[in-house]
Amino acid sequence: MRRRRRVARMVSMVAVLATVSCGSPAPRQAAGTPLTEPEKELLHEAEQMLTRSCMEDHGFEMWSVPRRPLPEDRDFPYVIDDIEWASQHGYGSDIDAERRRLRAADPNRQYFESLPPADQERALETLNGRQSAARLEVRTPDGVTMGRISDGCTSQAQQEIYGDLAAWFRATSVTDSLAALWRADVTGDGRFQSAVRRWSSCMKARGFDYLTPGGAREAFLRPPQSADRPQEVRTAVAEAECAHSTGMSTDLHRLEEQYRVQRTGQHQTDVDTRARLEREALPRAHAALADIGRPEAG
Repeated sequence: MRRRRRVARMVSMVAVLATVSCGSPAPRQAAGTPLTEPEKELLHEAEQMLTRSCMEDHGFEMWSVPRRPLPEDRDFPYVIDDIEWASQHGYGSDIDAERRRLRAADPNRQYFESLPPADQERALETLNGRQSAARLEVRTPDGVTMGRISDGCTSQAQQEIYGDLAAWFRATSVTDSLAALWRADVTGDGRFQSAVRRWSSCMKARGFDYLTPGGAREAFLRPPQSADRPQEVRTAVAEAECAHSTGMSTDLHRLEEQYRVQRTGQHQTDVDTRARLEREALPRAHAALADIGRPEAG
C-alpha cells in the first residue's frame, strides 16, 4: 500500500512538472478588466521562476513550464465552428501528435525519472509540501474536495505572488470548476439537442453520417484512430460549415453565455476575489522577476 501511494505521488509530480498541459485552461469571466495576455504571462512566469528558484535552493533542478506551449491548440467544447482552424488542423490530431512529442522530450519528466527513489520522494515533498504540514481544503461547486499542502515550493511561490495562499487556492479551485458546470447546463438544454439534430442532418446531406459532433471527433482522435488525414480535415471543415449554416454555433454561444452568467453569478464572491488577487499580484510579480534577475514577460 505504501509503495502504491509513493508511485501515485511520483506520477503526480511528473504531471505537475510536465511542460505541456492536457488541454486549454477553462474559460473564466472575472469582475473588472480582464488580464491582458502579457499580464497572464507575467504572473505565470513569476510563479514558475519562484518555484524553480525554491527547488534549486533545495538541490533540485527544474525547467520552466510554458503557459501555452501550443498556441494553436483550441478548445471546442460543443462543436468545431472555426472553419479556418478546421482546414488547418482537422480535429487536432496534428496538435495531439506534437503534444506527445513535447511530453516525451520534457526535461522535467526526464530529470525526475532519473533520480533515485529516495530523491524522488524528497523532490515530491519539496515541490508539493510535507504530508505532515498544514493542509488547505476546498469543496468546489461540482462536489469535488480539492486539497493543497500549505508548504512546499508551489505554495510558497503562490503565497509570495498572490499574498494570501488560502484565498487564492479557494478562488482558483472554485472558479476553475465553473466551466464544466455551465457546459453541462448547455448540453442538458433541449435547445442544444435541437441544434445537434439540425447539425447532424446537415452533415448527413454532405455524406458524413454522424449523430453528434462528439461522434465525429472520436472517429479521428480516439484509438484506433484513422490515419486518413485528408478525410479528417474534410470532416472537420464540414462540421464547422454545418455549425454555421444551421445556426448551431450562434445558438450555442448564446446558450453558453446564459449559463455562464448564471454560474458565475452564483459564485461571484470567488470570481471577484480571484480578479482582485490577480490585479494585486502584478507588481509583486514584476518585483519577483527583477529580484531573481529574469527578464519579465511582456
